[in-house]
Amino acid sequence: MSDISHSSFRIPHYTYRPNGEVPPGEQLPEGIRRIALGVEYCGARLHGFQKQASAAETVQAHLEQALSSIANEPVTLVCAGRTDAGVHATNQVIHFDTRAVRPQRAWVQGVNTRLPDSVRVRWAQEVPAQFHARFSARARSYRYLIHSAPTRSAQAASEVTWTQHELDLDAMRAGAGHLLGRHDFTSFRASQCQAKSPVRDLTRLDIAPVGQLIVLEVSANAFLHHMVRNIVGVLMAVGRGERKPKWVREVLESRDRTAGGVTAPPFGLYLVDVEYPKEFNLPESQPGPLLVPLPLGRLGMEAL
Repeated sequence: MSDISHSSFRIPHYTYRPNGEVPPGEQLPEGIRRIALGVEYCGARLHGFQKQASAAETVQAHLEQALSSIANEPVTLVCAGRTDAGVHATNQVIHFDTRAVRPQRAWVQGVNTRLPDSVRVRWAQEVPAQFHARFSARARSYRYLIHSAPTRSAQAASEVTWTQHELDLDAMRAGAGHLLGRHDFTSFRASQCQAKSPVRDLTRLDIAPVGQLIVLEVSANAFLHHMVRNIVGVLMAVGRGERKPKWVREVLESRDRTAGGVTAPPFGLYLVDVEYPKEFNLPESQPGPLLVPLPLGRLGMEAL
């Protein structure tokens, strides 16, 4: 089988690049298909999503190895949003281009037999040429799980963030209100963030108890590097009573990362949803994780 991962094909109006954007009206080269996958993973023992020369245990490395085996050709992929070491996902979305013709079950069950237990494909679907896992996404949602208790639980040490402090949720909600809307989030981005613009549109930031956990649910058109974890770190400082809710606005308006609190740990963070235009007709999935069996937007309310 031919290798398409390092090749390019010249066709009218644009140059095809594997996994790249395809302009409206154009098509993939003959014989090439674009496949999208929904992926779930536990990041506790993984070095993040992105493949690294110094670390074999990444989501991308495991997926590309498994997909290449099923496709019988080298496969590279693109994801909706890269996650850091220790961060989890219930609904990461990827896509890849391939010449291989396989039934849907091969891209799901077949690939899963070649993956570690910490990574699973949930669904697979052939998509139009114009679909791009990253650039077609309209919004992304994360959930952050906090266990507030005198002692750390042995059952979910790497799946939630533990604090021995009791958190004032009303104060945290008041602080979170200052972040909703379109803002410059420079104060909440990592120093190594490579995004061209720090402006993001935060559409949801809900905080509610779910069982023994405190769950923060946040949605935006896109996120900066460490943005969610930095928001959580600031709100937890408010919840502990170390700062007043109005401090959140002061941090935001300072446009200075050093004005904020400590970056929250990665363990409680889950990428739970990526929204795409309806025209792509991707499968609907529950956001999860299993500890939070609620649809998006239903924190603090009974599940539908």
